[in-house]
Amino acid sequence: MSTSPAQRNSLRIYSWSPMGIVTPKLDHVVIDTRNRIDEAVRTYLSLGFQLTDRGRHTLGSVNHLAIFETDYMEFLGFDDTAGAVRADILPFPVGLNGLVFATDKPEVLFGDLRERGLAVEQPIAFSRPVALADKIEDAKFRVVRLGAAAVSFGRVYFCHHLTPKLVWRPEWGRHPNGALALAQVTIAAQDPASASIIFARLFGPNAMQQAPAGVRRLAAGAVQVDLVLPEMLTARFGDAAPDPAGRTDYMAGLRIRTASLSQTARVLQVAQIPGVKIESQRIIVPASKAMNVVLEFVE
Repeated sequence: MSTSPAQRNSLRIYSWSPMGIVTPKLDHVVIDTRNRIDEAVRTYLSLGFQLTDRGRHTLGSVNHLAIFETDYMEFLGFDDTAGAVRADILPFPVGLNGLVFATDKPEVLFGDLRERGLAVEQPIAFSRPVALADKIEDAKFRVVRLGAAAVSFGRVYFCHHLTPKLVWRPEWGRHPNGALALAQVTIAAQDPASASIIFARLFGPNAMQQAPAGVRRLAAGAVQVDLVLPEMLTARFGDAAPDPAGRTDYMAGLRIRTASLSQTARVLQVAQIPGVKIESQRIIVPASKAMNVVLEFVE
């Protein structure tokens, strides 16, 4: 079901609940490509995603986006023109490493999190030029990052879009594979209960739900964030699961809602992606064919 621009904006902005606890709404996820940004573009185009033109951040990184109704995937890396590599992304291997929540009050959020004793960095402002049909404008952002030691499974931060019209544009959200929205983020953790404490501290003790088999679940707007044992990840995806790259806790996979599984299947069959599993209720793209992120398409 489509939503109006006003509805999409309301879905993207978090609300404040009593006692200063913020209500989580997922803004986007970040797939690190390191110096393989060109490969990532070729890979995800072949998987049937439309990607935005390359963006060049004032922070030195480069990116492409796959825009959905109220969220998006960001492919983040560096190329020969990027200069010094951003220190915050340098330690991470290729794959899904960033979980970004929405905010429209970054300074207030920063003060609140700091008061509550969380390791949090000062808000950072940056931008990137966006080429439109008749002009170039700057997409502007302010982000609040949690300290690296605060999160066991990757990077968590909050993003304020000062110019959302330069991100969510209808012409950028039409994907040949029918992709509409993120539905779930799966995180592998040796101890899901311990790894999920950061979300309880951010969003309040009632934010986390205990699902069957020890899964810890955060409802982040329309997106579920699940923390699971590594053996559960293997049971669910088999050899399609990502390479942990020596990590015990890591972001592993994305469930993506599509308008039609048959449409997704047609695109992937034409592309002849090895290892794709087409089932009645889902389609799985192995992490080895998606920049170390296992993709699961559902209706």
